[in-house]
Amino acid sequence: MTSHKVVYASLIIYALIIFISHSQASSIDDNVDFKKIESGNDPSKVELSLYYETLCPYCANFIVNNLAKIFENGLISIINLRLVPWGNTNLKDNSTWVCQHGPDECLLNTVEACAIRVWPDLGAHFSFRFIKCVEHLHLENKHNEWESCFGTQGLNSKPVVDCYNSGLGFQLERNYADETAHLNPPHRFVPWVIVDNQPLQDDYQNFAANVCRAYKGSSRPSACKSLSVGINSSNNENSVAQVSYTSEAKNLTSMAPAQKKPESPTTSSTKRMKMKMEISV
Repeated sequence: MTSHKVVYASLIIYALIIFISHSQASSIDDNVDFKKIESGNDPSKVELSLYYETLCPYCANFIVNNLAKIFENGLISIINLRLVPWGNTNLKDNSTWVCQHGPDECLLNTVEACAIRVWPDLGAHFSFRFIKCVEHLHLENKHNEWESCFGTQGLNSKPVVDCYNSGLGFQLERNYADETAHLNPPHRFVPWVIVDNQPLQDDYQNFAANVCRAYKGSSRPSACKSLSVGINSSNNENSVAQVSYTSEAKNLTSMAPAQKKPESPTTSSTKRMKMKMEISV
């Protein structure tokens, strides 16, 4: 009789464990915030978002020569960084995309969207290293060699290739298109930089000072101290921001005929991928 009670009690305990575990799992699934996974979840950090397009020379210059410094001077420790590779791309009435700098830009926007999806924590530097490499090649007029960035940065190309070839990359771009279209105020050009929901407009090159000013935490990096002298004023009041305007992109029509589906990128191949200009969405 005693043994039966022990077995019965054990079964009840086991059932309770299963129920609690299932409830916890459901709770976790219901509360997953993928945007937080991408940008981090430290409430004291400053939200820094860059809306850009891959073959905009001013965007490339900003990423390579300005934004990259946050990984060198420690500012990344107080920043939740987001990159949104859509920019001034037009979503036409006939469900086609027209990229401001041609079909290669459509391709690389999608590739970089996939890189961000594969390595979502930009603070860990993996996807940013890849993106910086691609943009650096663009500044040297070598963006067709973008596949080499997997090798030079020690990154596995397969997840990005799979993302692109599966069509997931196009869905990511559609999401970025929707996000960009709902910016308030609307973006007027790229690079378009937002710090804690405040667009910097023409002052985007002073993003570091704006980040330091917005930071309310206690672990203020030393880089902010060197910026403290001019933190309340722009150093570029008389300069003209280097940007690609949305108004210029809106005047574009189809720049190339539809082409065949691009070949799968591989690190061993130097074949140039071609994005078909008209992408069904």
